[in-house]
Amino acid sequence: MGDRVFLDFEKPLEGLFEQLDQLEAINAAGDVDMSEKVKELKAKIKKEQKEIYSKLTPWQKVQLSRHPQRPYTMFYVNRIFKKATELHGDRLCGDDKAMVGFLANLDGQTVVVIGQQKGTTTKERQYRNFGMANPEGYRKALRLMKLAEKFNFPVITFVDTPGAFPGLEAEAHGQASAIATNLMEMAQLRVPIVSVIIGEGASGGAIGIALADRVYMMQYTWFTVISPESCSSILWRSWDYKETAAELLRLTADDMLSFGLIDGIIKEPFGGAHSAPNSAATAVKKTIKDALTELMALDPEERIEMRIAKYEAMGKFIEAGVKK
Repeated sequence: MGDRVFLDFEKPLEGLFEQLDQLEAINAAGDVDMSEKVKELKAKIKKEQKEIYSKLTPWQKVQLSRHPQRPYTMFYVNRIFKKATELHGDRLCGDDKAMVGFLANLDGQTVVVIGQQKGTTTKERQYRNFGMANPEGYRKALRLMKLAEKFNFPVITFVDTPGAFPGLEAEAHGQASAIATNLMEMAQLRVPIVSVIIGEGASGGAIGIALADRVYMMQYTWFTVISPESCSSILWRSWDYKETAAELLRLTADDMLSFGLIDGIIKEPFGGAHSAPNSAATAVKKTIKDALTELMALDPEERIEMRIAKYEAMGKFIEAGVKK
């Protein structure tokens, strides 16, 4: 089990993993052959995991997206790409640590990679502002996208944020304008854009780098206009209804796919991406490469027209009749 963190709904697994650690330690010592017992216990754990993960609620999926051991953007950059060189600053205000960007190599193809980074330790989370970017972060992202366009490099973005930073200084520096500008420019960018939601995908903080030709969500992530807690606090004046809010927001990957708002779901390893990070990275890489192969074959003008048409077609509504 090691340092594995168990969420509330995963507690039935904790004791089983403790037993497995003990049996494997005895088996490794060589005094007693416990290989058969280990095999039986692993089968039992797998069965229990299947039972738990087959009936996850939307709120439990939100919890998984925030798991403290879940892989973040920098992990995927290091596992998927080679020769990744970080690029800094928006050339106007500063360098936002919550938004990272790289010039990198994807199996021989030069790409620009952009994403939100939360941080893996308490100190790093503070340094990264918990993945909540300021306006300079979105301007940095746009600067790198325009760099990619200049040299005809595809753009890949990793989304994982509880939202754009809502502080007074961020608003004074043009937070809304920075995100809106990104949306306008990304809609017309002449190079392919592939976006992957790897954790939380909240509000303008997410869409500010997620308007793309292909948008994918990992299996246990969410994507919506507001977090369940914030929704609960607005509607019920309390965070106590966050589980109900998560249900009503229809924020899961399955919901987003059914609405036609994303292009696909990347299946996660059994137990979530944090249980087998390297396998998760392999799945993400394959999805990105497949999408780029398809998109690179298109003419830029055709790609832009398809991108705009895709977003114009989004949304379902009913016109209410007016009684005379």
